[in-house]
Amino acid sequence: MLDYTNFEKLKELAGQDPDLKEKLLDTRKEKNSLSSFCRIARQHGCDLSPMDIIEAGEDSYAAMRRSTNGGGENSPMLGSWNNFFEMFLKELELA
Repeated sequence: MLDYTNFEKLKELAGQDPDLKEKLLDTRKEKNSLSSFCRIARQHGCDLSPMDIIEAGEDSYAAMRRSTNGGGENSPMLGSWNNFFEMFLKELELA
């Protein structure tokens, strides 16, 4: 099971440091946005890799899918809800 501690720590740090928040949000513009995001996270003591973000997206998407209509093959597609990276950045943006 994936440990979300580093994501929560990074969210807290970004909430306290507007410059960090802006740097994280600006990674959207980078060619390798996940790598840039993870590099900044590691610089601030949050050990995250691109695979951690991908796994978190798949994890949360699978949980949502299981919770809708029994999670069978007829479960509705949930669109971009599996993009954990973008959802994390959106949370930062709105905080």
